[in-house]
Amino acid sequence: MRHTARSIITTVLSLATLLGAMLLTPLQASAADATAIEKGKALSVDRKLGNCLACHAMDDGTLPGNIGPPLIAMKARYPDKAKLRTQIWDATVANPNTIMPPFGRHQMLSEEQIDQITEYIYTL
Repeated sequence: MRHTARSIITTVLSLATLLGAMLLTPLQASAADATAIEKGKALSVDRKLGNCLACHAMDDGTLPGNIGPPLIAMKARYPDKAKLRTQIWDATVANPNTIMPPFGRHQMLSEEQIDQITEYIYTL
């Protein structure tokens, strides 16, 4: 009887530890995602870096341009986030006649900056 009770307690504690670890992992990941999103937003409105506002209306940006399409419903327009990143990295891949600068191909932004902007734009 004692052995059975000890076994049950050990199993319950093991499950509790496992569930606790599983619950904390998404919270840590979402905190990292939130930081990337914040940095991406800052880059996208920075007139010297991403400067998405020069051509696109987006979120709460001030003085947006109207050359490019508004950045809304991005998850619906780009269900695959990798395609959105490719568009930001080099839009000429999908449309050779685009006037969107190839931020990655011309090394106007770092890979990390493009990742951050992608994370932010994907939330719009």
